[in-house]
Amino acid sequence: MSAADHHSNNTPEGRTHMRIRLTAGETVLNATLGDNATARDFAALLPLTLQMNDPLRREKYGHLPRSLTAGGEPRFSYEIGNIAYWSPGPDIAIFYDHDGESIPDPGIVILGEIDSGADALKKYDGTVDVTIEAVD
Repeated sequence: MSAADHHSNNTPEGRTHMRIRLTAGETVLNATLGDNATARDFAALLPLTLQMNDPLRREKYGHLPRSLTAGGEPRFSYEIGNIAYWSPGPDIAIFYDHDGESIPDPGIVILGEIDSGADALKKYDGTVDVTIEAVD
């Protein structure tokens, strides 16, 4: 199946941003995935439920079942609400707080952005199961 076949369900004007929902316990967060090859590959894995850890008290992260396609711009900083891919894991991270630290090499690729309320993830100490699914 070619990439063109995979995207044949797009609207005529092209679909660049996929809406997703993240559920952790009673917390439901809506988000939008960006338009890069890495984010599109992540979308192909959905729906996913990941056990997410929190060692740095700034992000929930979970191990993906496989590595994602390269294609997003690596970044060494993040903002609250970023959903990011860490290729060495391969892991996904959801940033809910900022500690002023930068991201080590090779950096992260931003997959998307939580609309609002990412700080609600603070209340889950330790590990939490997070379900990520497409909305549309």
